[in-house]
Amino acid sequence: MPLLINGDRIDLAQPPGEVIRTYPHLEEKARVLRNQPAQTVGPKGLLYIQQREFAVTTPKDGSVSILGSDDATTCHLVVLRHTGSGATCLTHCDGSNTQAEVSLIMSAVKSFSNDTECGRLEVHLVGGFNDDRQLSQKLTNQLLRTFDLQQDDVHLVTFCVTELNDREEKDNHFPIIYGIAVNVKTAEIFHATFPDKGPDEDLRSARMLTGAPMTNIYDAKTEQLHIGPYFWMPFPHVDFWLEQDDKQILQNLSTSPLAEPPHFVSHLRSTLLFLKEHPFPNDSLFPNRKPRLYKKTEEGLWERVCFETI
Repeated sequence: MPLLINGDRIDLAQPPGEVIRTYPHLEEKARVLRNQPAQTVGPKGLLYIQQREFAVTTPKDGSVSILGSDDATTCHLVVLRHTGSGATCLTHCDGSNTQAEVSLIMSAVKSFSNDTECGRLEVHLVGGFNDDRQLSQKLTNQLLRTFDLQQDDVHLVTFCVTELNDREEKDNHFPIIYGIAVNVKTAEIFHATFPDKGPDEDLRSARMLTGAPMTNIYDAKTEQLHIGPYFWMPFPHVDFWLEQDDKQILQNLSTSPLAEPPHFVSHLRSTLLFLKEHPFPNDSLFPNRKPRLYKKTEEGLWERVCFETI
């Protein structure tokens, strides 16, 4: 079944800019979102999603009330929600395998909505900009076409991507919105930043940098975050990359060097150092091939769960 706006099937032969102009309410919604000041979201009740991760939960969740992700330049942030069950998914897509990723999040949200007689699937797309390599445009098109090929009707409700999320400064282009959060209980989506990207920030980044596919990191039934077990081979030339200056790292390890947030290089160096320290994660990080589990404390912060207490 098709991807719909106001009940109409989207004409994917049109460029996204033309599509948006056909539906002024979508353009207005994108404008309102762009004009929001970014809210700083603390760790309490937050589940932070890194690149090539997704999580889904419902308003009944007693631990997680906010799903969030940021640092998206050419990447897109996708919120998929079922209005009947309230099941909400956030994912951070980079175009590595859009078809498989959309299939994963569709299945995840539908698994919480099978017994729901009313409601519909709604999708919100945010991110990207007018980058020189047109990677954002390519990902926008991939997402639209993939949602259009799903068996279920999917209603496009927010469309703030690529040219609709672009600002120009001194002949260079940048995203306006790098990050969003979604309130699982109210369905509000807002412009956001996240000082705390944990737990296991470097470990999760290392997994992505070594080329791993999209993965679900949260079990809403147990309200536990599960990291791994992950496996990778020693990262090639890690010492070489750690010796390079910031400019070289930006030019060679970013899809959009001029548009990256200020902490990009320091974060990447930290991830590379982590990969150097853990060339074989199955030995040092995942003994007995068990995941690292976390549960929210009464204060709303993540705390490691020992298997002996499960």
